[in-house]
Amino acid sequence: MASNIGMMDSAYFVGRNEILTWINNRLQLNLTRIEEGASGAVQCQMMDMTYPGVVPMHKVNFDAKTEYDMIQNYKVLQDVFNKLKIEKHIEVNRLVKGRPLDNLEFLQWLKRYCDSVNGGIMNENYNPVERRIKGGKDRNSKGGQRTSKSLQSNNMHNSVSGDPVGLSKMPGPKQGRGSAVAGGVNSSVEIETLSKEITDLKLSVEHLEKERDFYFAKLRDVELLCQTPELEDLPMAVAIKKILYAADTKESALEEAQEYLYEAMNNGEAEAENEA
Repeated sequence: MASNIGMMDSAYFVGRNEILTWINNRLQLNLTRIEEGASGAVQCQMMDMTYPGVVPMHKVNFDAKTEYDMIQNYKVLQDVFNKLKIEKHIEVNRLVKGRPLDNLEFLQWLKRYCDSVNGGIMNENYNPVERRIKGGKDRNSKGGQRTSKSLQSNNMHNSVSGDPVGLSKMPGPKQGRGSAVAGGVNSSVEIETLSKEITDLKLSVEHLEKERDFYFAKLRDVELLCQTPELEDLPMAVAIKKILYAADTKESALEEAQEYLYEAMNNGEAEAENEA
């Protein structure tokens, strides 16, 4: 199945937002950017969701920040691919750099693969949060533990100092700052929204350019084939070149090529009859 997912497959036209929504819904995450999946941990759990129990989740590090830690996650993923005989080479060196397009393409491919297994129907008994916690690498759980410990230590310190809730250190309301703060928040939200839109547009342009280059390369191959000395004078090659070299405003290129080919075939048949 993996080898059948080519670059022109519909999988590669799934947008960034759709991918993120799909991942967040299935794995109960809160990803906002494609680059957040560069560590390889999300991809490992996508496979764990598709084949429950196959991925050794205790080896997956959801807190991976360094390239070394990310590579370890991708090693786990590649081992799973090998175990399931999935013929897909993972471009680890490109993915760990956090480039949006590289990571988007891999997630598009992986989503397409996961959807192809069991018709994309998720196991109802699969608990993504529990699977992450069992691995001891759930970044949300770790963050919560660190926050709880910090709050606990602060409360103990305040109790010793005679201020149970730390009210003496809480600043009072300051006049004249509310509107400025609100304005700053609104500006930040607008900037973030515009930044996301720009990123989406860039990804769309990159996809269009990639598709354009793909078809141009195909046309170039056809042109070179038709220019081969042994083939360039054949009627079919001449007809194809008439289409390739037709002016943009010329709408009858196909008809002209077909007419030429038809005449050439008739002339060939007439010559054959004369020789007979």
